[in-house]
Amino acid sequence: MSDHSTDFGFERVPEGAKARRVAGVFSSVARRYDIMNDLMSAGLHRAWKAFAIQMAGVRPGHRVLDVAAGTGDLTIAHAKRAGASGEVWHTDINPDMLGEGRDRLRDAGLVLPSLLCDAEKLPFPDNYFDCVTVAFGLRNMTHKDRALAEFRRVLKPGGRALVLEFSRVAKPLEKAYDLYSFKVLPWLGKKVANDEASYRYLAESIRMHPDQDTLAGMMREVGLGRVEYFNLSAGVVALHRGFKI
Repeated sequence: MSDHSTDFGFERVPEGAKARRVAGVFSSVARRYDIMNDLMSAGLHRAWKAFAIQMAGVRPGHRVLDVAAGTGDLTIAHAKRAGASGEVWHTDINPDMLGEGRDRLRDAGLVLPSLLCDAEKLPFPDNYFDCVTVAFGLRNMTHKDRALAEFRRVLKPGGRALVLEFSRVAKPLEKAYDLYSFKVLPWLGKKVANDEASYRYLAESIRMHPDQDTLAGMMREVGLGRVEYFNLSAGVVALHRGFKI
């Protein structure tokens, strides 16, 4: 395989094919995405996201970009904190996920910009946002380093980037976590979303994602400073935060 290949779960595919195949996964699961999140995490994803919101430190008047925002959980929480004087953008590369999120924003009584865009090529000026967040989206991006560099570019000096993502679980839990990921999760996908293959990919993509220290290093390499991470649920998920110095 050439140097221009990347991972799609455990499979190696041409770089140009990954975005199309990831798009297929999320178009397939979009309508059942929130239900599956609750089932897969036993509701814990709500606590993980609440912690991310707390650590984001959004205040009235802030400009916030939510990348790979999907059904809009973080976007809605950011908007409540930024208030009428703030500016919060809901963005995703997948039109089906974007549509689901736009419907949820409307149901929450929020009128916010909702934009179809690629995290690796953000259509925003330099030094614009106080905060950029991505929750459970970075691992699906073809060039994670480019996306992280874009987060830094659009941040104001002193602004922060937060990445909430599945990570490397503590060693005593590895066997049980593998059993859940590769047996239970695809079974849930088949029964609830009628899509076993997409949830098998999601389990594989978690294993291929950089571990906590590697991701922290990637954030430093693109110029983010004061990088730190917080393990949640024994490392099932980690929240990384870095600042534009």
